[in-house]
This record gives sequence, C-alpha cells and structure tokens, in this order.
Amino acid sequence: MGRMHAPGKGISQSALPYRRGVATWLKQSPEDVKDQIYSLAKKGLMPSKIGGILRDSHGVAQVRFVTGSKILRILKAKGLAPDIPEDLYYLIKKAVSIRKHLERNRKDKDSKFRLILVESRIHRLARYYKTKRVLAPAWKYESSTASALVA
Repeated sequence: MGRMHAPGKGISQSALPYRRGVATWLKQSPEDVKDQIYSLAKKGLMPSKIGGILRDSHGVAQVRFVTGSKILRILKAKGLAPDIPEDLYYLIKKAVSIRKHLERNRKDKDSKFRLILVESRIHRLARYYKTKRVLAPAWKYESSTASALVA
C-alpha cells in the first residue's frame, strides 16, 4: 500500500516477539507498571512516549503483555487519556510549526504546499475520529486556534 502524500511504497515495520508472555527477567508486577504509566501521564507524556520510556529505562518490552491491556486503555480507565488522539495531535503540531515557518519565510512555496497536504490529513483524520466518536461532532480544526491545542 502506498503512502498518502509521498511516492514511497515501503513495507518496513517492527516485528513483535513470537512469545506473548512476560520476560523471565522482568521483576515488576502489573500494578507497578500501571503506577509508572500513571505517573508519566501526569507529567504530560503521550502514550507512545510512555511506552518508549518503559521499554528503554524500565525493561518493559510490551506493556500489553505485562498488564493485559494497552497503555491508552489503561489511561482511559483512569481518566488520564489525552483530549485529542496522538496522531492528530502530532499532525496539528506539525501544521503549527510549518505555519510559523511560513510567517518568517513568505516565499517558501514548497512549505506552503506541504502545509496544504498536512492540513488535508488533519481534516481526513478528524472526519474519521468523528465517525468513531473519539472527537466531538462539533470539533473543527482551525489554524488560528491550533497553536492553543498543542501548547
């Protein structure tokens, strides 16, 4: 399957271990892992960042194998989930940074074109999340208020 706004047809991806069990050397209980997830979420980190920190610093390869549920579901159960989904958040952040770049460099036509592509991805993803009832039906992306969403 090709990329939406790029010519690549890459199939590169990460591979999970075959065994779904917890590693024998991991001494943390599921409650300890959940407590670490809660503390990192209260610091304002996104679920993917939490997973990376747990993997790199605490030796938890897959939170799902240890706790039985994914990081975002754990956060939703506790009420600590982010307001907007992570992929949408980072697209909005990218659009804000491109817009800031365009304010300084008005003649940059390529960045203007890339901004149009990023914003079309934002609208497409927002439409999907509205149908899945993750976002409110009245939620709308506006470039003027976007910097407040990612601040």
